[in-house]
Amino acid sequence: MSPKTITRRDFLKLTAMTAGAAVVAACGGKTESGGSSAAGGAAITLVQYYHEYGEEGCAEASKRYADEYTTVKSNVKVDRQWIPGDYGQKLNAALLTDQAPDVWESGPDAARYKAGICADLTDLYTGVKDDFNPAVIDASSWQSKIMGIRMIIDTGGIYCRKTVLDAAGVKPPTTLEEVVNAAKALTTDKQKGLFLGNDGIGGVFDQSIYASGVKKLVENGKVVFNTDRAAKAVSYIKKLNDDNSLLVGAPTDWWDPSSLTGDLAAMQWCGLWAMPGIRKVIGEDFYVVPWPKLDDQGAPSTFLGGWTTFVTAKSKNVDAAKAFAKWLWIENTKNQQDWSLSYGFHIPPRKSAAASAEKLKSGQAKEMWDAVDKYGHDESPFWTGAMGTALGNAAANIIKNGADAKAELDAAAKTCQTELDKVLA
Repeated sequence: MSPKTITRRDFLKLTAMTAGAAVVAACGGKTESGGSSAAGGAAITLVQYYHEYGEEGCAEASKRYADEYTTVKSNVKVDRQWIPGDYGQKLNAALLTDQAPDVWESGPDAARYKAGICADLTDLYTGVKDDFNPAVIDASSWQSKIMGIRMIIDTGGIYCRKTVLDAAGVKPPTTLEEVVNAAKALTTDKQKGLFLGNDGIGGVFDQSIYASGVKKLVENGKVVFNTDRAAKAVSYIKKLNDDNSLLVGAPTDWWDPSSLTGDLAAMQWCGLWAMPGIRKVIGEDFYVVPWPKLDDQGAPSTFLGGWTTFVTAKSKNVDAAKAFAKWLWIENTKNQQDWSLSYGFHIPPRKSAAASAEKLKSGQAKEMWDAVDKYGHDESPFWTGAMGTALGNAAANIIKNGADAKAELDAAAKTCQTELDKVLA
C-alpha cells in the first residue's frame, strides 16, 4: 500500500526511513486518564499509529478494525491515529517520549530491537509460525525473538505485453542475458523494450545481486555481496542502459504501470499492486515473471516488502497491546484479506489467509504469490540507510559512470561492513 507522501521506492526501502531510530530513552504507552489494566477495571486505551496510506478506503478500514475490537475486548478502546506527512520523523520523535504509541507500523530495524523499543512477540506465534513466510519472520527477529508481525506483503516482477512479445517471437526472459536480448529485440522507433525506472535502475540492482545467488548480509555478521558473480549480474543493467533499450524520462516512475499500459515499453518492472490497474486497461494481455536468474547457479528474485506492526516494549498496557496486535494481524483472517486486497492489491502474510483469498487463487496473481514465496527477499533488519546509500552510489557509478563493477561493490561492501559492525557491537 502506497503512502501519499513518499515514493514507492522509498516505501519498499523502509529501513532508510527507520535507520538510526535506535533510542534508549524510556518509552511509555498512552492510556486514558486514570486508565490502566490494573486500575479497578477501568477501560484501557491503546494508541495505534498508521502512516497515511494512499489507497482510498484504508483510513476508514483501519478505524473500523479498531472499533470492531471493542466488541472482542469491551474494556479496551483503540485510538487509531492516522499520521500524515513525514511519518518516520513523527514516529521516531514519539518513541523518545512517554507518549509513545502502544502499537505502530514500520520496517525491520535491528537498532530498535537492540535498544529494547520493541516488545517480544514470540509467544503470539505459538502454533502459527510456520504459516508465515520465513523471510518475514527473519526480518522481525532479534536474538531468537520475534519482534513484529507483518501486515502485508508487497512484491513485483517484469510485466510483459503478451501480444507484443508473441508478435516478435520473444519469450518472457528467464535469465539476465535473456532480459538484455528481449529488451533489445522489442525496442522500436515507437516503443522501448523495457522500463526499470527513470534512473535506468529502479529496484533491480539488489535483485540482480540476489539473482546471482549471493546475499547482501549473512548471519555471521559479514557483508557478502562483493563477489565476481554479483558484479557480473549487475553489469547486465549497465548493458541494458548502453543498448538504448530502456525507457527513461517516463511521465511516472516504475511503481506506476502506465509505461506498460500506455505502450511506452513492451516490458516493465512493477509491483503486484499494479495488477488491477493493468487489467483495467489491457485485460489479460500480459505475462509476469520475477527478476530472472543470472544462470543455473543463481535463482530468480523478487522483493518481499511491506509494513510490520510492532508493540512498544515499555507500554503501560503491553499485554493488551500484544493481544490487539495478535487479534488483528494473526487471528483475524477476514480483516487481513480485506486490508491486503480490498483497497490495494497485496498478499496477506499468513499463508492460509492468502490461500483462501479468491483473488490470489489463479492466474498471474497466483504466479506472483508463488514467486515471492519461493524467491522473495525481505530487507534484513541489519540493513541501514547508510548501507543503502553506499550500495546506491555503487549502482550509479557502475551503470551511469561506467565504473568497474567489482571495485565499486568492494568499496560499498567496506562501508557496509563498518556500518554493520556498529549495529552488532
